[in-house]
Amino acid sequence: MRRKEKEITEESAIEAIITKSLVCCLALSDGNSPYIVPLCFGYKDKVLYFHGSLNGKKIDIIRKNQKVCFEFDINTEIVKAEDACHWSMKYRSVIGFGKAVLLEDKEEKRKALNIIMSQYSDRTFQFNDDTLKKTGVIKVEIESMTGKQSKS
Repeated sequence: MRRKEKEITEESAIEAIITKSLVCCLALSDGNSPYIVPLCFGYKDKVLYFHGSLNGKKIDIIRKNQKVCFEFDINTEIVKAEDACHWSMKYRSVIGFGKAVLLEDKEEKRKALNIIMSQYSDRTFQFNDDTLKKTGVIKVEIESMTGKQSKS
């Protein structure tokens, strides 16, 4: 990281950013074309989970290239200044890399969907077998993450 003074190194602080986030941007590579999509997510034990359709562009790309990048950001705020070149942004963010796999096993899907729902709710949910069969679930095993913050 070029600006070491902005780096977040404590794992607990990085995980706090993830926990407070509402959206994760998942970046994929389709040959020479980048593709990024904002998604609801779940996080547990250095693994990210996403859900959606069994078909579509992100699923097609993952089947060809499992390498992904992801991004979270929270506490964003514009810092105004008199001079346009001195405007800034306050933020806390996490960027990471990992390997995406499509889950097939219904119990793994059920566990993943509960992890996703726990990001947004304290309730427990039931997922019937028909729903699990129709739902695509992506598991991203995180290989590395870095955190960054700006207070000005």
